[in-house]
Amino acid sequence: MTQPQDFIIARGRYRARFATTSEDVARAQRLRYQAFIAARRPENEAPPADDPRDADTFDRVCRHVLVEAQDDGHLVCCFRLLHLEGGDQIGRSYSAQYYDLERLRDFPGPMVEMGRFCIDPDVTDPDVLRIAWAAVTLHVDREGVQMLFGCSSFAGTEAEGYMDAFALLQERHIAPRRWLPRVKAPRVFRFGNLLRGRAADRGRAMRTLPPLLRSYLVMGGWVSDHAVVDRDLGTLHVFTGLEIAAIPPGRARLLRADAS
Repeated sequence: MTQPQDFIIARGRYRARFATTSEDVARAQRLRYQAFIAARRPENEAPPADDPRDADTFDRVCRHVLVEAQDDGHLVCCFRLLHLEGGDQIGRSYSAQYYDLERLRDFPGPMVEMGRFCIDPDVTDPDVLRIAWAAVTLHVDREGVQMLFGCSSFAGTEAEGYMDAFALLQERHIAPRRWLPRVKAPRVFRFGNLLRGRAADRGRAMRTLPPLLRSYLVMGGWVSDHAVVDRDLGTLHVFTGLEIAAIPPGRARLLRADAS
């Protein structure tokens, strides 16, 4: 694998680059705390530390991508990438803690797990997600990645507000059987069984799908048939996979145009 460049892409108001210092990683961890943890903390509850962060052992083995405003360097988005040479390394992934991924051990090519993707809760500019995907596209092409995967999160741990979204996933986007993750986590919502035959309100489903997951799906991505209830982060998440060769040619051209 070639050594990735530190700088990835600059476009319009934003730039994306790899973290190069421990302070870069700390900035990403602080943003992750704001996006995943602070939002569900009671207003009268103080942060647990003077410098609260979301951090885990995977931070040491991943490359971190920062999306910043070009004018003042404000961090608006971050995520991390874990490279695997093939499916036989799938057990090293963060996702393998929550899903039985034994079937993916047979995947023959290089894989990248994209994790802890988050956007500053105060930023609503759609160009942030666009440049994040442009950066991923460039990295995937440079490194010859054949599958991108990770966990896509719904806010909260109750499925009730997402029934149409889960019904849509069950109807159209369940993983091919040869790759389908099995249940491993102790608390899951088995929408593949529970919502079989339920018609989804597509408009409501699309409004409640997380933006990152919507992006995966329009590129031909697929999901597990169950969602994991993650009480530590206060989310429901589904395993999400995207085989690069399966991206529709028109969509691939658009992605590469954004990345050019």
